Amino acid sequence: HFCCTVNVSDGTILEALCFPEQQADGGLGVQSPGPELLVCLFCSESAPLPQKDSLLKHLLLEHKLVIADVRLIANLPKYMLYWKGRFLEQPVADFCSVIKTNSAGPADKQEEYFLLCDVLPEDRTLREKLQQKRLEEVLEQQQKERNDCSFHRVCMFCSEEFSGNRSSLLNHMAREHSFSIGLPDNIVFCSEFLDTLQNKLDNLQCLYCEKEFRDKTTLKDHMRKKAHRRINANNHQYDRFYVINYLELGKTWEEVQSEDDRELVEDDEEDDWSDWQANPVSAVCLFCDHQSETMDELYSHMKDAHTFDLHQLKTELDLRFYQQVKLVNFIRRQIHQSRCYGCQQRFDSKADLMQHLDREAHVMKLPDTSTWDQPQYYFPTYENDALLCTLSESDEDESGEQTDFPVIAEDISDLRALKQSSVLNHLLKHS
Repeated sequence: HFCCTVNVSDGTILEALCFPEQQADGGLGVQSPGPELLVCLFCSESAPLPQKDSLLKHLLLEHKLVIADVRLIANLPKYMLYWKGRFLEQPVADFCSVIKTNSAGPADKQEEYFLLCDVLPEDRTLREKLQQKRLEEVLEQQQKERNDCSFHRVCMFCSEEFSGNRSSLLNHMAREHSFSIGLPDNIVFCSEFLDTLQNKLDNLQCLYCEKEFRDKTTLKDHMRKKAHRRINANNHQYDRFYVINYLELGKTWEEVQSEDDRELVEDDEEDDWSDWQANPVSAVCLFCDHQSETMDELYSHMKDAHTFDLHQLKTELDLRFYQQVKLVNFIRRQIHQSRCYGCQQRFDSKADLMQHLDREAHVMKLPDTSTWDQPQYYFPTYENDALLCTLSESDEDESGEQTDFPVIAEDISDLRALKQSSVLNHLLKHS
């Protein structure tokens, strides 16, 4: 436990006590009264999720407990249920940090408050599990939307109708109306996102500055003249519609981006690399637990022990860097699930799978590219997969020679398709 001095007031303590956090699922000892109902950790008080502030205020005033970084908890109802069960088993002081208010004043003026935060390993694990569960659900939802061909909607800015995949409408709005909410593959809950934007326009509200106008003509002229054909990035109502906001545990995309910027600045300042030494790679084989400290050793092991030649696949399929990343993550996931990536047959154990791969010669048999060349495989199966760090765009490092061909990112490799569908189409039409 630790003590600190805090000025307690109804409106400020919830904001003042914040630490990064995460998410979780976990065995709940209390039966859930409903997925969107928040329960008090100590009594029968409850509140709907949209009214969480009233319940948090109740916890503060009636039970003297503060939950840190509530906004970053992926599933607040499950989080509350978990701790309600734990507080029935053990005293709250066993889990929470103690905050003593007015610690320098008279004893009768002092009060003890409790802070529940991810400093406690159990709380951190819970938040991480909830975060991981939410990420899996979001990626599953995104994949459903990518494959959904029943999408039908009218453009918000004209009367043109679009059916099939959502990307056709999003690309149309970007190309014809200079209104882009981002790449289709970066968006989730797309229909709800478009409903939110449409509702603002129906209420004669500018999507960027969110000022309201007297009629549609005035609103349209305002958005055109002020270049307000975009959404307000500071409006956190939109955060849930972008996949990036679900990726980093306990952080928003602004925090992740600012950390990346700081790292770049720090790297520029440290330009003396004379005494730098690399640590061993210690990468793990795709098919067994063998580890190698150099990538040459690992590639040789996979080729000799499992007849798997990643270099050969890279050459034959002309795999670019991000395609290699997705292929490795795809194979990792299939092996982890004891599923043959060549024929999709599932087995009871990894040992049975390995026998099948060897017996049927499926080690070098890959499914159609569309099966594994998907955004979901940008995310590593194992977060510390050193093999991913060694992949390269070309064989330059091996040959010591640099090719004369420029490296073209995979998203713009087909220039004809780019001119037809990209949001940058208006920049290319005169090229």
